[in-house]
Amino acid sequence: MELVISSNIRQKLASKHGVSEEEIIQCFANKDGKDLLDEREEHYTDPPTRWFVAETDFGRVLKVMYIYDPEIGVIIKSCYEATETIQQIYRRHAY
Repeated sequence: MELVISSNIRQKLASKHGVSEEEIIQCFANKDGKDLLDEREEHYTDPPTRWFVAETDFGRVLKVMYIYDPEIGVIIKSCYEATETIQQIYRRHAY
């Protein structure tokens, strides 16, 4: 499974959120709940945007948003530190 991060998203992750590709990979490896779908109309994508909350190997809790396309791979849309509210939503619906 290939991880795809456009140059614009990569720049935003680094400058605005301080998130590295390595941290995103760690979150995928450490994920223990299911993916949730972003069903908000203003965030609609085809295929749907999926998201989850997971820790990096150093305990940083991140929300990872991505699209899965079987022909391309995992396309990262965004990733940033998960607020307590986001963590609660994830715990409530992902387990």
